[in-house]
Amino acid sequence: MKNKLPFYLLASFLVLLVLAGVSLHMGVYRFEESSVWKITGSILSGDGSVPATDAYIIGKVRMPRVVMAVLVGSILAVSGTCLQGIFKNPLATPDLIGVTSGATLMAAITIVLGESVRQVIPEALHFSLVSMGAFLGALGAISLVYTIASGNGKTNVVVMLLAGVAISSLGFALVGFMTYLAKDDQLRDLTFWNLGSLGGATWTKNGILAVVMLGTYSYLITKGKALNAMMLGEKDAEHLGIRVEKIKRLTVLFTALMVGTAVAFSGSIGFVGLIIPYILRLLFSSNYTLILPLSAVWGAILLLAADTVSRTIVAPSELPIGILTALLGAPVFMAILIRYKKSM
Repeated sequence: MKNKLPFYLLASFLVLLVLAGVSLHMGVYRFEESSVWKITGSILSGDGSVPATDAYIIGKVRMPRVVMAVLVGSILAVSGTCLQGIFKNPLATPDLIGVTSGATLMAAITIVLGESVRQVIPEALHFSLVSMGAFLGALGAISLVYTIASGNGKTNVVVMLLAGVAISSLGFALVGFMTYLAKDDQLRDLTFWNLGSLGGATWTKNGILAVVMLGTYSYLITKGKALNAMMLGEKDAEHLGIRVEKIKRLTVLFTALMVGTAVAFSGSIGFVGLIIPYILRLLFSSNYTLILPLSAVWGAILLLAADTVSRTIVAPSELPIGILTALLGAPVFMAILIRYKKSM
């Protein structure tokens, strides 16, 4: 099965490329004088042979949005896959164990109370203040869940899930309090975080996401064999020479970094980290050497498809992407519970 990984990845990348091409064509604005491919070629070559408006729509609006959907979807899917691997539970996803709510809470606090903070920090950090807050919130939430659920060298998954529910409830309650304190312009930003949207995509944000993704993937994607061994038991994995606690700590840190950055730029988009690992486990029986790299591609495919639908289904308005992913994720969540019940 492992020998087929290059084939699966190639086929998945082809699906992603086709979907990206379709997504570039979809939208309210119609290109009358030029095709999307001609406009894209003109942008890449810089020859200026197409109307400025067409070039702007593709180069500054649709293309950055497509790229952000790919990056955020990949990040969320890999985060969910890694958390499920180290916790050995299919329900351990960033949004279900409090990571997303922690990131959203700190982003909300930064939006509402950020003006006073900006006065005492360097101006160069103003642009990334929300991102830093979201990262710290994600790291704090997952660290608290991990601390509560762990003891005597083991992690109690039931306690972990209950702690995640409690932290999520507390986080969203405090987000509600921040909403109460917010001014009109801050209230619009908070609504953006809570519902999720890729409408604010820019090449600068995509650059930051790409750096975070490549840096964390260089470690996480290579840990498939370690996660497979940990599924057999942490003691057995340690006997095989795997540094279990170090892998757990770094996975928690990198997951918080990825989710915090994604939430800072796209808001709260749930269930991507639940849907993709679940489907891939059905196909590959919890073999993380296959699931980890494939989840990176199929998470991108799922979110790009959802974003394409969200901005075209009620055109010229836009349906928040978090609503679509929740509609997809809720049935999958119930399917996991039914399977778990039957296996008891």
